[in-house]
Amino acid sequence: MTHTDWPLWEVFVRSRRGLSHTHAGSLHAPDAEFALRNARDLYTRRGEGVSIWVVPSSAVTASSPDEKDPFFEPAADKPYRHPTFYEIPEGVRHL
Repeated sequence: MTHTDWPLWEVFVRSRRGLSHTHAGSLHAPDAEFALRNARDLYTRRGEGVSIWVVPSSAVTASSPDEKDPFFEPAADKPYRHPTFYEIPEGVRHL
């Protein structure tokens, strides 16, 4: 297998403890270990992260933007499911 045949991996980085992982980008690598090391070198060069996840792109299932209305419509009539429905108490961080 040449580097042009390597699978695509999605990279998620957690910048600080207590925060969620966020999508940082994608990269090609032959296996998970190599993807993890490359992700560290590419996306946390300045010490931006405390944790990295790498996931094969083929394992990601996503909704289609073209199906936005029918897919998300059932949640629109339940405002209590949205964080804007609630008051956030003072002193609560990372919410």
